[in-house]
Amino acid sequence: MSSNPAAAAARPQATLSVFDAVAIIVGIVIGAGIFKAPSIVAGSVSSAEVFIALWIAGGVISLVGALCYAELGSAYPNAGGEYYFLTRAFGGWVGFIFAWARMSVVQTGAIAAIAFVFGDYATRLYSLGANSSVIYALLAVAAVTALNIVGTRESKRLQNVLTLSLGCAIFALIVAGLTHGGAAPAAQPAAASSGPMFSQLALIFILLTYGGWNEAAYLTAEIRDSRRNIVRALVSGILIVTVLYVLLNLAYLNVLGLDGMKASKAVAADLMQATLGDGGAIVLSLIVMAASLSTLNATVFTGARTNYAVGRDYAVFSVLGVWKEQSNAPVNALLLQGGVALVLVLLASFTPDGFETMVAYTAPAFWLFFLLTGISLFVLRRQAPINERPFRVPLFPVTPLLFIAMCAYMLYSSAGYAMSKDPSSLGAQLGIGMLLLGVPLSLLARKRVT
Repeated sequence: MSSNPAAAAARPQATLSVFDAVAIIVGIVIGAGIFKAPSIVAGSVSSAEVFIALWIAGGVISLVGALCYAELGSAYPNAGGEYYFLTRAFGGWVGFIFAWARMSVVQTGAIAAIAFVFGDYATRLYSLGANSSVIYALLAVAAVTALNIVGTRESKRLQNVLTLSLGCAIFALIVAGLTHGGAAPAAQPAAASSGPMFSQLALIFILLTYGGWNEAAYLTAEIRDSRRNIVRALVSGILIVTVLYVLLNLAYLNVLGLDGMKASKAVAADLMQATLGDGGAIVLSLIVMAASLSTLNATVFTGARTNYAVGRDYAVFSVLGVWKEQSNAPVNALLLQGGVALVLVLLASFTPDGFETMVAYTAPAFWLFFLLTGISLFVLRRQAPINERPFRVPLFPVTPLLFIAMCAYMLYSSAGYAMSKDPSSLGAQLGIGMLLLGVPLSLLARKRVT
């Protein structure tokens, strides 16, 4: 632990209940992806049965990863989350590069991507002109960051309200879809597929839609009785998300059918049009905006915790290692994170699709450190006796090996995308460049705060 006076003045307080933690996890995971990805997945599978099976598989894969994180989080509760795990397992230089990547690529890129979704749907309700989406995105980042600076109590209350509202909205979509008369028969039946049951693209988008549950690692210093409750929060959060995703996709299928989903540019909008008429578009925009704000608030909340943790350890970032006791929040870390995210929004606004560019920007670094975190479970088990761990991942070593294999596959896919000619691949190339910049920075930042 650092003896830096500023960093030592205050520490994170255990104020989050299991309900608070589950709300944050569900709020991060359920974002705009579930309103965009299903049509892409439908176009990459051979049947409705395979389509639903893949969404269930996405939940199972996420649960496997969550069990690995539950062991790490219960054994090493710390506001630094993955930064702390990686530092213990592989040394300070890996932890520093991760913190740099999260500060400059992973978390800030995710915040920018989510903000673009909010901006797009807010513009559908009321346009602010040619740059309306960008303006709304900038305002969303600034407003949510400001709320988190005001205090943890205020941000967690907003999160609980947004998550409950989003859950109710999705439940209404599910009920509307499942009670509908059913999909009209396709004008031309789809030809039988002679290819594979599903393409690589389907699982990539499904896992992206499930992404975000790992942010629970950054809550372990603020959850009451975290050594037990982090497991409950992770498992409960993943199960809730999986059930909602499967039911919502069944609703899509019931109203549109697989062929209708393949032809749809916005499956949720088409579902709303079919069940609620013209007013459905307005309702859908409000739902997606709520989903975006929920994910944005939770991502801002957890993201600043890594910056705070690295600020406690390295002199070059010591200003970030300050925890404001009055607001119970890492204010300086939040300010830096918000500033970087605003810059990324502005830069991505010059590309054809800001959302896609930011997703590509974050993916390689995200899956690289997911992979290393999975490996760290094996390393840390060798460092400390197993009987000191409050929770042990079941079916060890099969469970973490499955998680590692999934991460390696996703890293390969996202790195390959960076080499493609797609316009959004420029974001992936820039993200890899920012990640590599962390290597020389780690050499300059070897001196720890004393």
